[in-house]
Amino acid sequence: MAKRAIILDVSGQTVRVVLWADVPAARQAKYANAASSIWTGASAAENTALQNGSVAEKVVTVATDGGAAQIKTTIQALWQYWQNDVSNINPWQYQGTYWDGTAWTTTGVA
Repeated sequence: MAKRAIILDVSGQTVRVVLWADVPAARQAKYANAASSIWTGASAAENTALQNGSVAEKVVTVATDGGAAQIKTTIQALWQYWQNDVSNINPWQYQGTYWDGTAWTTTGVA
């Protein structure tokens, strides 16, 4: 997906931004949902990627105490943090792991 960060609106000293991150294949089912992007300009293909979980969406608010260049740099850094979280943090790695009274069976999403 070509877009990574889209400015939604500016209000006073804040900018609202939607971030899109690629999701590892093994976790796409966990990110899948029926919703479309909060950004009304998303294409059908972009909404499909969000719905099938191959892309995750997050909305952030950025304080604008600097000029346009600083805001863009801040947004890029926020996107990189979001992409790193989606790629490297797996809250489902032990989901479904259970103990049957004798032994543990480890399950989860890679």
